[in-house]
Amino acid sequence: MTPEAASGASAPASVRRRIPLHTLCALALLLAVGFLARRHWPVLEGGALRLAVADHGWLLVGASAAAGTWVASALAQQGAVPRRLPAGRLVAAQFAAGAANQVLPAGLGAGAVNLRFLMRCGLPAGRAAAAIAVKGTAGALIRGALIAVLAVSCPGAPRVPHVSGAGLAVGAGLAVAAAVVLTRSRCRAALAAVLADIRAVHARPARAAALWGGSLGFVLLHAAVLVAVTRAVGLPLPPGLVALLYLAASAAAALVPTPGGLGSLDAALALALTTAGAPGAAAASAVLGYRLLTVWLPLVPGLVVLGALARRGAL
Repeated sequence: MTPEAASGASAPASVRRRIPLHTLCALALLLAVGFLARRHWPVLEGGALRLAVADHGWLLVGASAAAGTWVASALAQQGAVPRRLPAGRLVAAQFAAGAANQVLPAGLGAGAVNLRFLMRCGLPAGRAAAAIAVKGTAGALIRGALIAVLAVSCPGAPRVPHVSGAGLAVGAGLAVAAAVVLTRSRCRAALAAVLADIRAVHARPARAAALWGGSLGFVLLHAAVLVAVTRAVGLPLPPGLVALLYLAASAAAALVPTPGGLGSLDAALALALTTAGAPGAAAASAVLGYRLLTVWLPLVPGLVVLGALARRGAL
């Protein structure tokens, strides 16, 4: 075999090695979503038509809640940082981070924007990354607590599925593997830095209140967007149940890190709503409305703000 042929044969293998696994999973999911969308196109079309004649008052409420998520995110990020940040630029950075999050998977876009912003505000790279980790940890704990509370207290909440012994064994194995990873020197040092920052934040009650209050507000406002959209399209589901369905769907979608949850969150939300008894067209219109208010309408303005912040040296 000639050197050229050998290099040509090895090129696909090297390309495959360079492609991350989550990228392949995301592409596979997007293809599956496209296939399902084509197969169920009449349902999606009916959902879009239903959204077009929805109650504009409720849609305005949903839009206001979506705008509030950027303020809540800024409040949580401020709470994770001991020093005071410029409020206006902080909110603008969260708006821009939301747009960047639609481009890169698993929150990498938002994380990169916030990291650059915090470093421009004078934080070292390690401290900026730890502040983002503190904010993410608080958000995850808030979501878990809300799911637990709503699952117990909300009427009509779906029952927790039975977990077999094999499932428990797999979960225990994953927990042990995570513990082994966290005990490695680098991970242990990073974890120690995050814990130190958490202690520093909670030493100042105002910062702790901002962190937890902003994280709670961010989750509740996103749930409020979906509740408002379900009201706008005439979907008679209790607000608490809708909030629980949103939290469960967003947690499931996080397992497949597509950009902005594209495809994964949409499918999980639609499945959750139909499982709760919503007609297919109504569930599709609710998902479309939620995406319209939280992604598509803010996307272009968010990218403009992102470019403006970069030109002014704020990122």
